[in-house]
Amino acid sequence: MNAINESILTWILLVPIVGALLIALLPDRGKLSAWIALLTAVVSFGLTLHLPAHFIVGHAGFQFEINKQWIDSPAIFYHVGVDGLSLWLVVLTGLLAPVGVLASWNAIKERPKVFYSLFLVQQTAMFGVFVSLDLMVYYGFWELSLVPMAILIAMYGRKNGPKAAIKFFLFTFIPSAPLLVAILWIYAQTRTFNFSELQILLASGSLPAGALFWVALAFLFAFAVKVPVFPLHGWLADSFSEAPVAIAMIIAGKLGLYSMLRFHVGLFPVQTRAIAPVLIALTVIGVLYGACLALVQRDYWRVIAFATLSHFSLTTLGIYGLTLTGRDGAIYQTLNDGVIEGALFLLLGVLDTRYANSQIASFGGVAAKLPRTATFFVITMLAMAGLPMLNGFIGEFLILSSTFTEISKGWAIAAALTIILGAAYVLWLVQRLFYGSESKMTIDTPAADLRLNEWVALVPLAALMLVMGIAPSIWMRAIESSVTQPQVKQTAESPRLAVGALEEAAR
Repeated sequence: MNAINESILTWILLVPIVGALLIALLPDRGKLSAWIALLTAVVSFGLTLHLPAHFIVGHAGFQFEINKQWIDSPAIFYHVGVDGLSLWLVVLTGLLAPVGVLASWNAIKERPKVFYSLFLVQQTAMFGVFVSLDLMVYYGFWELSLVPMAILIAMYGRKNGPKAAIKFFLFTFIPSAPLLVAILWIYAQTRTFNFSELQILLASGSLPAGALFWVALAFLFAFAVKVPVFPLHGWLADSFSEAPVAIAMIIAGKLGLYSMLRFHVGLFPVQTRAIAPVLIALTVIGVLYGACLALVQRDYWRVIAFATLSHFSLTTLGIYGLTLTGRDGAIYQTLNDGVIEGALFLLLGVLDTRYANSQIASFGGVAAKLPRTATFFVITMLAMAGLPMLNGFIGEFLILSSTFTEISKGWAIAAALTIILGAAYVLWLVQRLFYGSESKMTIDTPAADLRLNEWVALVPLAALMLVMGIAPSIWMRAIESSVTQPQVKQTAESPRLAVGALEEAAR
């Protein structure tokens, strides 16, 4: 068992790459590429389940850790490991892999070989981001995650794929340049890329505070664009509208939110406390802005894009409130959003493949023809709205309660308006798409209800929405023991003191 524990993360990283190479080498015939991708994704997911099965709750430090020198100069190590912060994100990524393949089973008709091989490369990149503990190895996986996404959006976009892909790539790639400069500056000062060592060195106060403020800002900028945080969301709506379903599930949120917690809050606690008031204000604005825009969209992909902006802004509020309760709620909400989005994009993909139309006004009465699709859609949207007993409620409650009691009642009340606005756009979208009188398109277009592959993908996601809503302790026990916990304050600084710290750090 020790041998497996010592190599499991390497296998998790290698299996998708092996599957991608196998698909690339074999002929593109029928569903061969899809079957190989599905088998690879299932094996990969099975490997990720080894992590929670053998994870020791309460164990200090990283687990399943590998730390071997890769390059002598500069000193780059193949250093990987997981803790309570990354554990469930690795499992979630593994779960969404077979879901993505099943969602693409009937949707990808052209060049499936290219699609599935790039999709599996994307899986390795995401796994790598979550397990890397060497900053240069992390940066390599971070950059790798951008390339397959951009190519797949360009090649498989619905109407304006190349334009959306260029916008996505520029928005997410340009901030990576100052991130790389910041990483190299840190190495020049400390002679290490090791995350654990850097936590101690950067918190010791031995590096120049003024320069460190700008270094932390470079990290934050790259991560905030990827989430995205208001007002850096210009790429989001177009990417959601154009991305294939399997890519839309993972295009936003998880990588940026994780990186904020691990590499911004974790490495720069002083600078994080200084910038926190600004981010709290931006996240509350983003919560309200995204929810309000979701209410007025005419395309359901854009509704979900702005709803996602609102939800991820709330999660970012939990991170930069700098309380333990808010941080745990943010991590849990990141997992919730991954499960909910996986189901939601799959269901919207069902409508897209059946009707080849995403204009909300064209729909109506679809539940009469697709009752099973309607049932899953209602469950998913209620989870998204934060209905108690479903998973969306837990994370929102933890974030808003910690904001109310430890940060600011005013900010908490403003952010809580998203519950009302969220219920409004959720109920409006469900009513407009599935109920009411049947539209001409619904009557004239023959459409089949859920197919076997869609059933297989949706049932476990719906079950997770319920289980995560009624038994959050299954996940919370590991989350509460994450390595970044000592870097988070028990109570937040007052906004006035934090603004003073911001000004001092900038000077």
